[in-house]
Amino acid sequence: MDTAQQQQETRRQATLLDGKKISEQVRAELKSEVEAFRNEYPGFRPKLVAVQVGERSDSSVYIRQKEKACKEVGVEFEHVQLNEDIQQEELDAHVDRINHDNSVHGIIVQLPVPGHLSTRHIVHSILPSKDVDGFHAENIGHLSKRATEPFFQSCTPLGCIELLRRYNIDVSGMDAVVVGRSDIVGSPLAMMLTNLDATVTLCHSRTRRLEQKVRAADLVAVAVGSDEFIKAEWIKPGAVVIDVGMNARNDATRKAGYRWVGDVEASVREHASFATPVPGGVGPMTVAMLLSNVVAGAKRQHAEAAQMAIVPRALKLRTPVPSDIAIAGEHGPKPIAQLARELNLGAGEFEPYGAFAAKVPLSVLQRPSAEGRSARYVVVTGISPTPLGEGKSTVTVGLAQALYAHARRPAFACVRQPSQGPTFGIKGGAAGGGYAQVTPMTAMNLHLTGDIHAITAANNLVAAAVDARRFHEATQTDAQLLQRLCPRKKGAARTVAEPLRRRLERLGLGECSVDELDADQVRRLVRLDIDPERISWRRVLDTNDRFLREITVGEAASERGMARKTGFDIAVASEIMAVLALTSSLADMRERLARMVVGFSRAGEPITCDDLGVAGALAVLMRDALSPTLMQTLEGSPVFVHAGPFANIAHGNSSVVADRIALQLAGPRGFVVTEAGFGADIGFEKFVNIKCRASGLTPDAAVIVATVRALKMHGGGPDVVPGRPLPEAYTREDLPLLESGFSNLRRHIENVRSLGVRPIVAINAFDSDTPAELALVQRLALEAGAYDAVPTHLWAKGGQGAEDLANTVIRCCEDDEPATASDSFRFLYTDDMSIKQKIEIIAKQFYRAGSVSYSEEAESKIAMFEQCGWAKMPVCMAKTQYSFSANPALKGAPEGFDLPIRDIRASLGAGFIYPLCGAMQTLPGLPTRPCFYDIDVNPDTGDIQGLF
Repeated sequence: MDTAQQQQETRRQATLLDGKKISEQVRAELKSEVEAFRNEYPGFRPKLVAVQVGERSDSSVYIRQKEKACKEVGVEFEHVQLNEDIQQEELDAHVDRINHDNSVHGIIVQLPVPGHLSTRHIVHSILPSKDVDGFHAENIGHLSKRATEPFFQSCTPLGCIELLRRYNIDVSGMDAVVVGRSDIVGSPLAMMLTNLDATVTLCHSRTRRLEQKVRAADLVAVAVGSDEFIKAEWIKPGAVVIDVGMNARNDATRKAGYRWVGDVEASVREHASFATPVPGGVGPMTVAMLLSNVVAGAKRQHAEAAQMAIVPRALKLRTPVPSDIAIAGEHGPKPIAQLARELNLGAGEFEPYGAFAAKVPLSVLQRPSAEGRSARYVVVTGISPTPLGEGKSTVTVGLAQALYAHARRPAFACVRQPSQGPTFGIKGGAAGGGYAQVTPMTAMNLHLTGDIHAITAANNLVAAAVDARRFHEATQTDAQLLQRLCPRKKGAARTVAEPLRRRLERLGLGECSVDELDADQVRRLVRLDIDPERISWRRVLDTNDRFLREITVGEAASERGMARKTGFDIAVASEIMAVLALTSSLADMRERLARMVVGFSRAGEPITCDDLGVAGALAVLMRDALSPTLMQTLEGSPVFVHAGPFANIAHGNSSVVADRIALQLAGPRGFVVTEAGFGADIGFEKFVNIKCRASGLTPDAAVIVATVRALKMHGGGPDVVPGRPLPEAYTREDLPLLESGFSNLRRHIENVRSLGVRPIVAINAFDSDTPAELALVQRLALEAGAYDAVPTHLWAKGGQGAEDLANTVIRCCEDDEPATASDSFRFLYTDDMSIKQKIEIIAKQFYRAGSVSYSEEAESKIAMFEQCGWAKMPVCMAKTQYSFSANPALKGAPEGFDLPIRDIRASLGAGFIYPLCGAMQTLPGLPTRPCFYDIDVNPDTGDIQGLF
């Protein structure tokens, strides 16, 4: 074949690498991919943010093109337009904010930027995981390593590779020449071709014998930005040519006055087997690959959100078991930043409080779940306890340790924050115990992140506002009140605060100007006319102090005639604590705080915090407390510590938001172990009927913690008194006494099953328990309908002592035959029942009471609450934890008793009514020998001693 024939054959074989057509295919595929992913996971929202400094017209055109392309494939787009004179640190702050926004999966800064800004600095200020342009040194650097991969590859060279792939051009073994060594195109393209097993020569302006090298190449890629720099005759016949260049050449014959030419002569098509056209070749592929990178980044983040790393810490078990504080001192926790990384929390998703605790914001809940469901949900409850407690917190923490460190499943424990009252009183703290505890236990049991202090401050602000409003209404005329509440400065309109605007609306005066109100309307606006005899709001403190249960306020000379009787509750009994535990968001919390009722007017109208104008301030005080506190167990598994309502006087469960965030982070293979206070007649009942009703969550299993000691007490054993040695009945084998007391556990098993939840009995074993006693409890529990009954040794062995329990929990939660717990889960009562119906269903079905009696005050309040329309709320029984009845001395499983309701209160913010049964106190007192006798600080080291 002569030369002319060879040239004709080359022209006939040349194929255009049509970037426009391929980019349209890529976009269509991405659109389908995003739609399919979103159908399966509705929260999936890929997002690109483009930052533009200044208003260059060409940059604005490129931004609009990218925005249009994003919308086409279903990628959200945000354009951040910044002033041209912005300083570097201001720009850094904008980029940093976007870096830490987990709803954003890709960031680009449109280049060029004004000369006073550093392009290199900007490029490297974007997180590599969001650098969808692929410009960051870390991303480019990983291209040169065969053992690692970058988060993203540069879009233009990636577009070149995609063209080769789509046209089935195998570059393996080819001699390739890349002309141009920019960080944006040439260098990364050379590395990509090398990774595809081409032999690559990277040429640049100083390369000698460039023509010779190009003539020998099977593939030539050119990105030099120079008009037809590479001559067509240099190209070897049959070679592949990728022309990245886009150069404007003056052309008077064109309407625009110019035409686009590449870095390679257009006649190269007569030599090459494949060649990219200009325009319509590489250019369209750049934007397509940008979109591909954004979608890939969103899917990667989506998958990583459910890939919690399991990094256990080994325990140093010792015999005899040292004190809790000694064990905690021997097991240093991971730095909180390390734990956050293991949970895939971004820098903007946790706020450290010291080295070992952090607040986790509710924004984490905005992440889409990586699978069709979240983690398994397990609630830990117990039998009616002795005053020593049966180790429910220890089992909660130890089970999480066993699931995490031994079963190697993602696992969270969600526990309540301990109150200072019990910590310094009789019970001690609530960090678990022995080798199953939250660490650092000193931080957890003391101030931690200040949530209880915030609740105390907020609660007492309301109390101060109530009495202040009474005082000012008693000492001022309507006109004076109006001027102070809605001040008017000279010549200006009155200032009407938002709470007063809302009050106008509630009074039916929303359309009126304050100045248009008549005398009666002004009076209704400015006077709450609080009835001092019907103020329900009490002050709180986080200390056991019996002498503040009943007090008189307003005794100072300046408040003559304003004295009234009131009292204090323990801080964790505050309605604000219950609001924190049941809320779902900042907006929801703000609304709940506003509707809290503090008392009634003399006309019988409820007075809310919004009427007092204090709701916004409460939300400010509580804003930071809304985020749960992240800590860890001794074995390194994550723990959320949040809220702390008592179960005997409140609903007794950790927060809804902590459970929700944990379920999100643990992922579909994970487990969330949440604790419900005291026995199942109190904590579990409220978990189901109040917490689950509010959250919409459904438990997969319930663990009922029991001890041989407590069962013997319920069988008629002698009193268990803190601070005194246990009677011999509890330290020697006594099977008849144990079997007699099993009636209490049987009742709890029956109650849990009655609500459609599978009960697992965890026997918290002590050294004095005999094998025969443990075997008896196991047999009786199975006969009573428990899914299983498992002895545990958490206090002495940590997670290792609960491996059997962990395996049982996994088996129970993943056993869907014959029906899952969620299929049959149900509430004990419906919303539309009356208040008395709800009380009596709980009393008769859960407690087995024969009757319920109501004091005159309780009867009056029930009638008033129903008249106010509050009957649809659930009921939160305030009752002793030591018995199914209201009498703590009535042990075992009593039946047919009368349950006395002496008072009833409404918590509209929390969303429940709570009756007080018997002599239930809402502020505990200190014992003869409180825990604080043993607590001190080493003045030389600063170490806390004797906390436990």
